[in-house]
Amino acid sequence: MDTVTELRLGLAAWRNRLLVHAVFLLLALATLALAITLLREEKERAYQRYAQGFAQSLSTLAAKLRHPTGQLALLNPEAGSGPLLLPFSAIDFDDPSKTRSAVEMSGCARQYADGTSLCLAVGSNAYAGGFVYAVGSLDAPPLVERERGQLELGGVHRLRVSLHYRGQGQTWIAPFEAMAPGSWQQRGRLTGFENVGGDVLPRHALPDRDFRGWIWREGPCVHEGGDEAACARRSFFSLRLPVAALRDALTNQYKLVWPPRDLSQMALRIELLAPQGPPLFDSATEAHLPPSLMSLEDDLQPGEVLTISLGGKAVARLSGKAQLDEAPSPWLTRLIRRLPLKESEPTLLARETVATPLGRYELSLSGDIKSVDRALSAGAARVSWLVGGMLLAILLAWLVIALGLMRRVARLTRRAAAVSYNMQPARIDERIGNLDVTDLRGTDELGILAGTLADLLARAKLALRREQLRAEHERDMWHAVGHEIMSPLQSLLALHADESDENRRYLLRMQQAVRVLYGTASPSEALAAAPLQAQPMDLAFFAAQLAGNAHYAGIAKVLLEPWNEGALMVNADEYSLEDALAHILRNADRHREPGSTITLRLTRDAANAELRIHNRGPAIPAAMLERVFEYGVSTAEAAEGQGRGQGLFVARSYLAKMDGRIEAVNEDGGVSFVISLPLQP
Repeated sequence: MDTVTELRLGLAAWRNRLLVHAVFLLLALATLALAITLLREEKERAYQRYAQGFAQSLSTLAAKLRHPTGQLALLNPEAGSGPLLLPFSAIDFDDPSKTRSAVEMSGCARQYADGTSLCLAVGSNAYAGGFVYAVGSLDAPPLVERERGQLELGGVHRLRVSLHYRGQGQTWIAPFEAMAPGSWQQRGRLTGFENVGGDVLPRHALPDRDFRGWIWREGPCVHEGGDEAACARRSFFSLRLPVAALRDALTNQYKLVWPPRDLSQMALRIELLAPQGPPLFDSATEAHLPPSLMSLEDDLQPGEVLTISLGGKAVARLSGKAQLDEAPSPWLTRLIRRLPLKESEPTLLARETVATPLGRYELSLSGDIKSVDRALSAGAARVSWLVGGMLLAILLAWLVIALGLMRRVARLTRRAAAVSYNMQPARIDERIGNLDVTDLRGTDELGILAGTLADLLARAKLALRREQLRAEHERDMWHAVGHEIMSPLQSLLALHADESDENRRYLLRMQQAVRVLYGTASPSEALAAAPLQAQPMDLAFFAAQLAGNAHYAGIAKVLLEPWNEGALMVNADEYSLEDALAHILRNADRHREPGSTITLRLTRDAANAELRIHNRGPAIPAAMLERVFEYGVSTAEAAEGQGRGQGLFVARSYLAKMDGRIEAVNEDGGVSFVISLPLQP
């Protein structure tokens, strides 16, 4: 076969391809440039916002620390469950208004789940007497007071106070003594008796004069609609507790250290006991501590560090926590860091001073501009997926167009042009149909492809016309052959006019086959269109007759296994069924072992009668079990001249028209053809 020479196309044929590549490249570069430009502008804005916010951050923090609540956090950097050091020298515990103001301003109160609050504190002045102040509020029912001289305290409301500090323990029992009995608005003293073990005062017990306490029950009912005389009202109490260990330390003024370094180790428990019932309040239960310096970390930006010093010694060092929803991307962080700025990076360092009763605290706030890069990287990481998706879409579109379309079109163009050039006939006088591609012809790929397709279409139409003429000639030839065969058959049928003549039967079969095969041009179409006349018939009798007459057709040793179950009535065309079975028997005879027997076996089920034709011989390959029934498919022997691959196709076609089926099965050292026909109802 001659090799078709491919043509070398000129530059004009490739200009569209080069233009597409250039467009995709520019589109990808523009996408990257746009993303980097937006990222640089966002970096400049982020730096400006951070620098402006940093200038206000330390002023805001210093203002918080100058407030009494901030000073409380400064004076108690490691606050525990013990008393807190107040930013005041003392609390005026005898005045409820001043006491409330001091507690609320300093924020020293611990909050409990039931709404109770309690502030345990000492004054910032060491010479205030070494007292611990306990100020609390809770919802309390009407208070039962202690009568003058009453020693049994189990039936009255009282406070029980336990204090342990530096190895010393102190306990007080403080019953409520009303100042205005009989009123729903109750006010009274809490008189403390020291070292009382139970709820019974010893005879001649004297109160501790340094223990001072007050309680006020006033205001509206906590729950609306309650009994005014018995409802719970907000109650407020204030205590001053003398601490023996602190008072002992005050006597040695030369070694006095204030505030005590072990103040957090002081254990203080306050219980408000009800008459004959559970305690109304117990400070030992879990509570929320007042705000500490650690709460300032929430006001710091990531990367910022706040250093608090007193007298040159660092008291606390707080760092801003990372508040990023997503981790920054390392490569994006490095890219952002290298992006140039119009101005230099801002200097992030500020200082402030906060005055307290213990001295002046120095505040130093330093920022980290890299935290802005990390925050910007975390935000850009989400957008980078969009940029990456756009670039990926551009790349995929380029691959699809360049490799999947343009490359194939270019190869097709070269080959189509070569075919059109090398296969031009010397002279074509007539063409069947023309393809008008005048508006598409040109020097580019599309123009070359359009012209080539026009030439190929004209040649294809010409070849199709030639094939049609050849098919018509072949059909005429088959008709002539059929006509010539039919005339002798008619004469033979006249010679064998007796219906009982066995030869007449075979002549009629031959006549039907000639009508079917030579009535049209295609044997496969003829078989598919052949009409059949199905009638009730006994398949058992028919099979016995077929086995008995097989030797007349040159097929010896055909044996029908005994069948003793009566008639097998089916609907079938007798001649077509005999023709189909004859083809199967010839196929079995051609492939059986020499001298072996072809066996016929009848079976039945609820709906079908089955005839199994078996011969011993070589098996049919598994891939050919279905293909042997196709038209033109035959074995190697048949291909050498013994058959045309038509017999099994005829058998399946006839059986399908009778609602039957046939299949080939390899079994018992040979091949079985299984014919199934529906039983007559």
